[in-house]
Amino acid sequence: MMLLNIQPQTVGIIAGIFSAVSLLPQLVKMLKEKKPQDVSMLMFVTLLVGLVLWIIYGIMQEDWPIICTNSFSLVVNTAIITLNIIYKNRE
Repeated sequence: MMLLNIQPQTVGIIAGIFSAVSLLPQLVKMLKEKKPQDVSMLMFVTLLVGLVLWIIYGIMQEDWPIICTNSFSLVVNTAIITLNIIYKNRE
């Protein structure tokens, strides 16, 4: 099979990139509409904690793909939480 020729780290990097950009559409929508979305803040806070733990794990393992992709996700997730709070306070 062709998958046997792919390095595990390559699969991890690709997975990390897709995971990291998965929240970008939500962020773009919030920025365009400038209003809070019907999203679960609990889900985003839980994700935030998970991302911080992944970054710590990546640092402990000295695994730059884990550190970089999860740091990017952390920034996007934090922006979504912050914008949600700001837009809800304007209503």
